[in-house]
Amino acid sequence: MSDPIRLLLADDQALVRGALVALLSLEDDLDVVAEVSSGTEVLDQVKAQRVDVALLDIEMPGRDGIDAARDIAASGLPCRSLVVTTFGRPGYLRRALDAGASGFVVKDTPADQLAEAVRSVHAGRRVIDPSLAEESLVSGSNPLTDRERDVLRAALDGHAVKELAARLSLSPGTVRNHLSSAIGKTHTANRTEAALKARENGWL
Repeated sequence: MSDPIRLLLADDQALVRGALVALLSLEDDLDVVAEVSSGTEVLDQVKAQRVDVALLDIEMPGRDGIDAARDIAASGLPCRSLVVTTFGRPGYLRRALDAGASGFVVKDTPADQLAEAVRSVHAGRRVIDPSLAEESLVSGSNPLTDRERDVLRAALDGHAVKELAARLSLSPGTVRNHLSSAIGKTHTANRTEAALKARENGWL
């Protein structure tokens, strides 16, 4: 019999992490060798524990799961990433795949399907939640530039244009231009709506 697939679980919610560990540990060919609560810890543990597949939540403190997937892909290590998230937003799917993730599933995926997704990713195949894949095709790709995303992210906190400009080291006029462009691209009425819609779509 071949060695078990060595797994890392990254999720900032201890209860969720514990539940996933318990479910995956029931499988004879899967072995959870590391658990972390933030994206910043992922790469070190992947190296230290010789992880085969990293299961990554998206929204974590420090570096998020998409950043962690990018870190793993850039490292050249023989580890694959599977994003397992509550937030099934189509924009997140595209960003995760662009960052080098091999799969993307939501947390309410049945245990046997999750285990099969891990095996598929380990074998070099790509696994994507079917409903999300369809939604992603319908919603299209992220229309925002990196700068527009930065400005909208900062706008979520409700700061005035001058404060946004100071935070981003831009002129107020440049911030207004980025906001105006983002509002047009998101087909919304103001910057708050634009920021919320972009977040809902997983573009931020």
